Amino acid sequence: MGKFGNSQPVKRVEDLRFLTGQGQYIEDAAPAGALRAWVLRSPVAHGVITALNVEDARACEGVHAVITLADLEAAGIDISLDGTTVKNRDGSGGAAPERPMLARDRVRYVGEPVAVVIAETLDQARDAGELIELDIDDLPAKLDVLPGGEPLHAEAPDNRAFDWGMGDEAATAEAFRTAAHSVALQVDDNRIIVNSMEPRGCFAEWAGGRLHFTFGGQGVWVIKSQLAAKFRLDEADVKVTIPDVGGGFGMKAFPYPEYFAVAQAARALERPVFWIADRTESMLSDNGGRDLTSLAELAFDEDLKITAYRVSTRCNLGAYNAHFGQPIQTQLFSRVLAGAYDIQTAWLQVEGIYTNTTQVDAYRGAGRPEAIYVLERAMDRAARELGVDPLELRRRNFIKPAAFPYGTVTGETYDVGDFGKVLSRAADEADLGGFAARRAADGKRGKYRGVGVCYYIESILGDPSEGAEVEFLEGGRVNIYVGTQSNGQGHETVYAQFLADQSGIPADHIQVIQGDSDRIATGGGTGGSRSVTTQANATLAAVEKMIAAFIPFLAEEMGVEENEIEFDGDTFRAPGSNLTPTMLEAAEMARAQGRLDLQRHAARARLPGRSFPNGAHIAEVVIDPETGQSDVERYTVVDDFGNLINPMLAEGQVHGGVAQGLGQAMLERVVYDADGQLLTASFMDYALPRASGVPMIGFTSEPVPSTQNPMGMKGCGEAGTVGALAAVANAVQDAVWDRGVRQVDMPFTPQRVWEVLRDVSDAAE
Repeated sequence: MGKFGNSQPVKRVEDLRFLTGQGQYIEDAAPAGALRAWVLRSPVAHGVITALNVEDARACEGVHAVITLADLEAAGIDISLDGTTVKNRDGSGGAAPERPMLARDRVRYVGEPVAVVIAETLDQARDAGELIELDIDDLPAKLDVLPGGEPLHAEAPDNRAFDWGMGDEAATAEAFRTAAHSVALQVDDNRIIVNSMEPRGCFAEWAGGRLHFTFGGQGVWVIKSQLAAKFRLDEADVKVTIPDVGGGFGMKAFPYPEYFAVAQAARALERPVFWIADRTESMLSDNGGRDLTSLAELAFDEDLKITAYRVSTRCNLGAYNAHFGQPIQTQLFSRVLAGAYDIQTAWLQVEGIYTNTTQVDAYRGAGRPEAIYVLERAMDRAARELGVDPLELRRRNFIKPAAFPYGTVTGETYDVGDFGKVLSRAADEADLGGFAARRAADGKRGKYRGVGVCYYIESILGDPSEGAEVEFLEGGRVNIYVGTQSNGQGHETVYAQFLADQSGIPADHIQVIQGDSDRIATGGGTGGSRSVTTQANATLAAVEKMIAAFIPFLAEEMGVEENEIEFDGDTFRAPGSNLTPTMLEAAEMARAQGRLDLQRHAARARLPGRSFPNGAHIAEVVIDPETGQSDVERYTVVDDFGNLINPMLAEGQVHGGVAQGLGQAMLERVVYDADGQLLTASFMDYALPRASGVPMIGFTSEPVPSTQNPMGMKGCGEAGTVGALAAVANAVQDAVWDRGVRQVDMPFTPQRVWEVLRDVSDAAE
């Protein structure tokens, strides 16, 4: 990377404290003596509240308060949690029903918060909660993702939240009418529970009319603004901090009802109040992910070039609009609708449906894994039906390198790419030439082996601007203040590494400061694979500003003209001086002369455009037809992330993303019964991938540097998940295709795989 990073696999510096139990998570950071909060949640999926009596609970030993929606309203709090909406095809707005912080009159999903008990201990709060009288007259539960059913909201009489479209519907229909070939495939994208290592939690304390709120999240500024608005405070009177976070994956990025109830309890009682969910509570109340069904159609000419692409999707929003629930499967899905292919005509139509389930929002990839899954499953089906090699069909339709920058049919501009080169490298790394022999060997053992490929592209999302501030301290220590938030990605390592490379300051002298709205005025937080790209861009701007600020001061110290001084990455030099101060030495010289203005250097920078990580995933799956057991035995990834600052961290992100993709593809599936009760509310019933179920993942970088930032980076945080779903699904489909199975859907649990094989066998008889 030359000037913009040495691309060294520096080990993560934060891991020492994490692995030795020195991390400071929410429960570690909670104030001593804080009161404990416990949340009473709806035990039914849909119904009218006919009684809510909390007086007996309020009288219990150790109980300080029981908060209901009426209490929040009496305190003057704006109790509605608003989600982003989209425009319907007719130009009207998507439905925007009220989502109260605590249930008002009606409950709409199992786990919806109804009241919050505050007591000296968690046991006292839980015991008091058992005495709350909550009577509910049941209503029919709406669970299918189809228009109709018992209305959840007056604003959506048939439970349709929106009917959204993008593209040219008429031109797409005409292209299909005249196509030489067309292929259609319906695919389900199963709902998952995020299950971060650390559950959601928060604490609040008030002092002098000022709120300090701490939570495990992905950025302090959204919740700071929300708290100020809901409590009708000046933003200067709200401080938000985030300690170490045990995983976020999009789920922890947004405000939740419990946060505001805890903040109000702390204000009313003038005591710190702490809440953290248990695992089942998290499974009931955390935003879920995916949960959509899509019909994908591809039209081809005689040369098997795509002439049109059409997708019709129905997505489950849950009971209310989550923060970004409506845009996920519409605007974000559309960003990569056409994938890596030269598709000139397309139409995407999406219906959002309210159901009596927990809200659905961003989960690792947020719309892009869903879009790529649909497209790459359809491409694989097309290859089979048209009798062409799956890799060859993709190569015929890839955007050619000479076509960049490339304007997609949905309005994105891909800056650079060499998709054919990446795919060829992946085929070599995966040893596709030896696949036939491996399949034959498995066949002799009575096993089915299949291979699947996915070529993905994704776009980094979020605020394209970010800030960085470098502060020199006594003793040669340096702070860098950043506007993103680590959830375990290794930011403390990579940010220090990048600043060290740009400034010559030793990395072990640098401390990364994050997650404090008093110390960092604004920031974009973490999400959408934006963090390292935007933060490095801001750091680069801060270093340039810092160099420019030191030069006039050093010109006097070195006895030279300003234009003679250069910074070579390690030291300041000038032909007429023997002095060669480092950045740290220059700062110390300035401090000795009282130049405090040279001790802090801040800058904001904005990316000129998005970058588009892309790559090829190739999976091999082996199935035991007697049991349905499916194992991913080989997994190969070749990614184009542009230039890498720390290849080790990038590879770690890919491994984690692939593991989450494998989890959804092979194991994870949220199940509700007919009454809307969650049947997968513990790890006894909801399976996550274990180390034994994840193969060694071969990772190779084949970079084409981005032109949309000076580092040439493309982001990597979500890429593993974006590519994994279709690679594994296509491998399973390949393994059972010759056995007559024409439709497989995630997750590929032993029971589901065994059943589809049995059904085909029974039909043949």
